[in-house]
Amino acid sequence: MLDFRIDTTSGLAPYAQLVQQVKQALRLGWLEPGDKLPTVHEVAAGVAINPNTVQKAYKELEHEGLVIGRPGQGTFIARSLSQSTPASVSALSRRLERWIVSARAAGLDEDGIMDVVRATMRDFSIEETA
Repeated sequence: MLDFRIDTTSGLAPYAQLVQQVKQALRLGWLEPGDKLPTVHEVAAGVAINPNTVQKAYKELEHEGLVIGRPGQGTFIARSLSQSTPASVSALSRRLERWIVSARAAGLDEDGIMDVVRATMRDFSIEETA
């Protein structure tokens, strides 16, 4: 089951963090069509937020066609965002972990690592469209 977390220092609204976490789980193959999300009240109690905030996140996901609410049954994943297999994601994660170790050894902190990733993604996107 998905373990939601809220970062009060992120600057991102709690409902948006929940949406982002579900999308991440879908991209990584942690959630698949048919999987049931925790109830609104379970999530609200687990992360200490108002149930209306969780409901707003679930409505956003439903609006995007990612989940479907079934009255009396719960909220279920309707479609996946994953474009790869769990095995390939696992292999990529292991390679990324080795790269992060190298980046930290080179003196980069988390913000520096993320800056390199963003810049590389931006440069790659520009090259890809050229």
